[in-house]
Formats: sequence, C-alpha cells, structure tokens
Amino acid sequence: MALCVAAAVMAVAGRGAVAADGVVRCESSDLRRVHCPMDTRNDVELVRQLSGNACIRESDWGVDAAGVWVARGCRAEFRARDGAVTVSRQMIRCESSGGRTRSCPVALRGAPVRLLRQVSVLPCKRDESWGVGRNEVWVSRGCKGEFEVGDRDAGFPPGPRLLTCESKDQVRRECGTTIERGATLVRQLSGMACEEGRSWGWTPEKVWVDKGCRAQFSVE
Repeated sequence: MALCVAAAVMAVAGRGAVAADGVVRCESSDLRRVHCPMDTRNDVELVRQLSGNACIRESDWGVDAAGVWVARGCRAEFRARDGAVTVSRQMIRCESSGGRTRSCPVALRGAPVRLLRQVSVLPCKRDESWGVGRNEVWVSRGCKGEFEVGDRDAGFPPGPRLLTCESKDQVRRECGTTIERGATLVRQLSGMACEEGRSWGWTPEKVWVDKGCRAQFSVE
C-alpha cells in the first residue's frame, strides 16, 4: 500500500502508489497537509480510517484533479470510484455563540444530516440545540458541532466511524455524535480502566466517559 509522509511544514506532495486492490494510503503527520496522487475522475471514497483524529471530507481530507489530500492528522485509505455509483457527502461546521441561535445555509434538497462531532462543552441535542431546516443546519444554546450531509438518495455510507472521548481530572465528559447502531471501545488511551456502564457508555446522541477513562470508540 502507498504511504504519503509529510516532509514540509505547510504542504507536502506524497508519493502515493496504488495497491493491487486499488487502495491508496494517505497520511497527515504532525497535522500537516499531504497530497497523494490517484485517479479522481469519478470521485474518491474513504474505505478505512487509520487515525484517531477525525477524517471528515472537506475538513480533514478532500480531492482535486490530481489526487487526494489529507490534513489535521487524518490518516486513511482511499479508493477511486468506478463511476457506477456516486454518493454526495459534505461537512458543515455550525456554532452557536452566546447561546444564540445561528443558521448555517447548506443546499440540502431533502438530504439527511447527522452530527459527526460535538466541539462544544455544551451539549448538541437534535431538535433541542440543533436541527435542520429546508436548506439550513441551525444550532442554539451554545451547541458547536461538525455535521455531515449525506446523499439524498443513498444516505450515509455504511461502516463505523472513530471517535476519541476523554475524561480529564476524573470529570465526566459527553462527546456528542449521531449513533444509530451502537458504540464499541476500540483502544483504551488512559491508565484508568474503561468499563462499559461504569466509566463509559453511549446513547443515540453521544458517547460518555467518566472516572478518568480516555479511549477511542467505533460508532455506527
């Protein structure tokens, strides 16, 4: 598989090579932006995330005419689409400041929206502190989040997403995200134990950690 390693401070051209299965591995080291050449004529799909840092399209990775780029610590494997099916996805960041309601325009046309990552301390709860209008995502009550807009017909691509959630100083923390099927612990990062039901758990709107548990979770 190809490995694209950062070698400059701002932007790096990686030497991507396509493996036998058509997968290109592209990695952002030290949060730097890396570019990996590959066929993008029919768009590109992320097939496997390798990093603990998020890999969100148009925020942490994207495509251009010459290949795929990654940034902000995203490390993942990508594959060129064959042109038979094109799934439209995009990410939008929307933030409520001072508790005020904010509308973030986006062309939805009936496309589904889900919370990918809560970036505020205050919770993001659907239809309470965030929601969707005709062509907008709105937030209120201090919710700040990154939202994914799926394909109007195909919805969201199947498969889990990685989420890092950390309890610092033994304090409970809730990491907002949309969960439809469940969450599992992938890798414990703390010396303190992470025990489901005691120091971590999940609901359809979040993963929570407590008692010093810090870990990476797979959510779907």
